[in-house]
Parts: sequence; C-alpha cells; structure tokens
Amino acid sequence: MKVKRIVANIAVADVAAARRFYGEMLGLRVKMDHGWIVTYGNDEAMSVQVSVASEGGSGTAVPDLSIEVDDLEEALRRMQEAGIAIAYGPAEEPWGVRRFYVRDPFGRLVNILVHL
Repeated sequence: MKVKRIVANIAVADVAAARRFYGEMLGLRVKMDHGWIVTYGNDEAMSVQVSVASEGGSGTAVPDLSIEVDDLEEALRRMQEAGIAIAYGPAEEPWGVRRFYVRDPFGRLVNILVHL
C-alpha cells in the first residue's frame, strides 16, 4: 500500500467564502464542487508530504497550511491590494525560502513561500 495524495480539509460555515482567497488571490481553480465541499487545485505534479512541527521557524507559530508559489512578490502584492493583513514577513529564511504569513477568510494561518 502507498499513499497517493494528501488533501487539507478546512471546516467552514460558508464554502463560497474560499473562492476569493484560494481562487482569485492564489490562482487555484475549482477541481470539484459538491456544494458542501469545494476542492481547489491546479495540474502541477506534487509529491506526497505531511509536515509536523513544534514551531513555524524563526519563532513563528506553526502555520495551518503552506502554499508554495512561483512568484512571491505577486502573491504579496495581491494580498496587500486586497487588504489582507500580513501576519509575518516577508522574510528570507536561513533554510532557503522567502515567505510571508497571512490568515485565510476562516482564520487559518497560511505560509506562502518560494524556494530560493
């Protein structure tokens, strides 16, 4: 037996509220929509990963999600233009990433990063 995929599930009262943040701000598209659950994604090939952490690095809280992007400055610009508060960063970290934290519409701490 091998694990083929890991999906983050976020409990929310209104699944449509995710469309602006995950769809418009981060550019993900709806892959599945049953009304009560909406899955956002793209067609990038990814390896299966799950992380466990006692802290988020650099003294930060452990983020609920980490999202790697190809253009961190564009992601940062979109968040700032939308009035989404930056909770941490942007910062270049000693382990080879540049990142910032924001909260999604449901209060989840999201680590948005690019590998250097």
